[in-house]
Amino acid sequence: MPTILLIDDDAQLGPPLAAYFQRFDLSLVCSLRPSAGLVQLRTGGIDAVILDVMLPEMDGFALCRTIRKESDVPIIMLTARGEVMDRIVGLELGADDYLPKPFEPRELVARLQTVLRRRTARPAPSVQLAFDGLMIDSSTRSVLRQGEVVELTSTEFDLLYLLAHDAGKVFSRDDILNRLRGHDAELFTRAVDIVVSRLRKKLEPLDAIKTMRNAGYALALARVPS
Repeated sequence: MPTILLIDDDAQLGPPLAAYFQRFDLSLVCSLRPSAGLVQLRTGGIDAVILDVMLPEMDGFALCRTIRKESDVPIIMLTARGEVMDRIVGLELGADDYLPKPFEPRELVARLQTVLRRRTARPAPSVQLAFDGLMIDSSTRSVLRQGEVVELTSTEFDLLYLLAHDAGKVFSRDDILNRLRGHDAELFTRAVDIVVSRLRKKLEPLDAIKTMRNAGYALALARVPS
């Protein structure tokens, strides 16, 4: 059963949410403070994190940044009032998804199931994609850039694999969102731009991803013959 860590200072939120999660074979553990949440995360056994933007000690953005320095665990951020800038900043820092407060528990479960499915999914059969300066292994979900390991979040890897599997093909933002999220709920095309920007920085100095004006994105590296 996947274990989800909720970091939120609302003591009334955790218990009913934990009971609801049990119906979907999800276990929820709760921390009211970021410091306690980090301790739980570092002990291991956490499959995904839900964190609020408004927290004591440090805000959710600083906490997301701290987690991303240590782990690629999927992160869903809870943003008050659905503020667009909160969503953008969270995604820029490495969050995998966002959900505005107040939220429907069923939608939170659906988004968790999506990020967990992406994390555990393995393209079949196992594929190694080799490009000039870039190697992608689908079985280990690993990436080498000019021989060096590149640490990617689950979302970043899935985006790169999508583009690389059909190298040269142009994917629109909506195509990418639908493929990565698995549903059409609240399409937020800026999210794709943010993940692409993060991925580009991690792949530097390779000029791997091209923006096709008014069309979308494509992998622009030359394929290495097997």
